[in-house]
Amino acid sequence: MITRTLQRIAAMCGGELVSAVDTDMEIAGVVTDSRKITTGCLFVPLAGDNFDGHHYSAAALAAGAAATLWQQDKGPAPEGGAVILVEDTLAALQKLAAAYLSEAAPQVVAITGSNGKTTTKDMITALLEGQYKVHKTQGNFNNHIGLPLTVLSMSENTEIAILEMGMSSRGEIALLASLAAPDVAVITNIGESHLLQLGSRKEIARAKLEIAEGLKPGGLLIYNGDEPLLAEVMAEPSFHAPAHMQTLRFGLSADNDNYPTGMMTHPGGMTFTTRYLAEERAFTLPLPGRHNVINALAALAVARHYGVTEANIEEGLKRLKLTGMRIEVMMTASGLTLLNDAYNASPTSMKAAIDVLQSMKTGGSRIAVLGDMLELGPEEVDFHREIGEYLDPALTDLVFAYGPLAARLAEAATEKFGPERVFAFTDKAELSSVLNSKCSTKDIVLFKASRGMRLEEVLHSLNEHFNQT
Repeated sequence: MITRTLQRIAAMCGGELVSAVDTDMEIAGVVTDSRKITTGCLFVPLAGDNFDGHHYSAAALAAGAAATLWQQDKGPAPEGGAVILVEDTLAALQKLAAAYLSEAAPQVVAITGSNGKTTTKDMITALLEGQYKVHKTQGNFNNHIGLPLTVLSMSENTEIAILEMGMSSRGEIALLASLAAPDVAVITNIGESHLLQLGSRKEIARAKLEIAEGLKPGGLLIYNGDEPLLAEVMAEPSFHAPAHMQTLRFGLSADNDNYPTGMMTHPGGMTFTTRYLAEERAFTLPLPGRHNVINALAALAVARHYGVTEANIEEGLKRLKLTGMRIEVMMTASGLTLLNDAYNASPTSMKAAIDVLQSMKTGGSRIAVLGDMLELGPEEVDFHREIGEYLDPALTDLVFAYGPLAARLAEAATEKFGPERVFAFTDKAELSSVLNSKCSTKDIVLFKASRGMRLEEVLHSLNEHFNQT
């Protein structure tokens, strides 16, 4: 984490020391939540529509914070500790993070995309950490507040910082990329998430490509070559690439720079081959689904760029640990297999999860439990019906839909499956009860929905039921 003198902290964030006992005292770490104060930290009070952290600055100092930022328009600064006066506390936090990143000077790998960015971040970390000191975004700290906090928690001797960048509207990725100034940028794909805010997939592509415009001169853009919108946007006059930008395309198509020459599903995950290294090599990924093979191709491109040895790549794949609820495979004590992918959902990621379920071998049934996909805009009903039509009755045995939009999914699926194999619910307790009664110990059950549906609650009910039987 950042460790600097009080005077240096003030200079880095563009602030003015208005109250300080010792300008040379050491500040260690940055905290924005007054309930998580650590001794000697800098407290940054942020203000929003329904909260104002400035109300807690005095308490933060009393709890052990060495200093607090204070926004000029918030009245008299608190007493009892060092105060750095700034024009805007959020902007000061971001400026401090950018300055620290510049001083520590690690290589920066930035990742965005509609789907798969967190999984790809975890894969890149696993491949690089056997050879480099790596720092990565934790959880979903990928926005205008989370990214600065991620940077400021980084060790001074970090060699490669792996930063995830999320967005919901234009300009957000541009801000994050300007703070991080990445050496390498990865775009996993362009999906349908945030259609409600942005209106079209092409506009989503423009928003994601803001990450490339923030690259350092000579930086490398690694992007999904199966998505034609990315190339179309990069050809637009309004797209401004940094000087001497390099590009590398990955995907399923053989005209990409990195693509799989073969894929095989097995109980341990996926094995795939690629000629991207010196010769054709096979890699085993402890995750199901060809979409994860595509994510792995992006991670391999980053690893090769940084000269990671083949031995370290193989070891990295073996120890790969993903952030929770992203195709997390769980086995109950009685033998029921649960696929927990309930963190978020879009049409693209929903189809990928269904592909995983339908590719898995089982002595029982394959069961899909699918909830509403949110924030899809005016075509949301059509997108849900499309998922119902995508399900294959030869490869999926039962379909459970949860939510008013998923009811449209169920209607479309019923046309192929028949009413006896498709169930729709708006009550979670009722869904849990019927699902528990329909499952047996050799089944595989997929859970997929947008985060707001909290579909993991149904998974936990099923898990508890079958761990007791």
